[in-house]
Amino acid sequence: MFGISATLRVFVAVSPTDLRNGYDGLARLAREVINQDPLSGHLFVFSNRKHDRVKILYWDLDGYVVWMKRLEKGTFRWPKIGEKQVEWNGVELTTVLGGIDLKQTKRRLRYSLESQ
Repeated sequence: MFGISATLRVFVAVSPTDLRNGYDGLARLAREVINQDPLSGHLFVFSNRKHDRVKILYWDLDGYVVWMKRLEKGTFRWPKIGEKQVEWNGVELTTVLGGIDLKQTKRRLRYSLESQ
């Protein structure tokens, strides 16, 4: 499984995706919709129209890996369709998958270049 690190990038497909897509279909969407290389080793996150299912595509050096999560109740908080491209970090992905709304959270200032 992938490790959450500072260099891990998470690209989110904002528009709903047909989650019947398999490895190659999701890789094509990563290239054509998200405009990123699916072989980069980063994560590509897709959701269905109801936002109660998510698929994550990852290239693991010698092949694609796909994870899927289906909620029994409720929905994932998803970016609005008007947003062009969304990139999360690993912590934000974990937060969304854990049921927390990123728009309702506030990041506290911990470091500022101006303070030096």
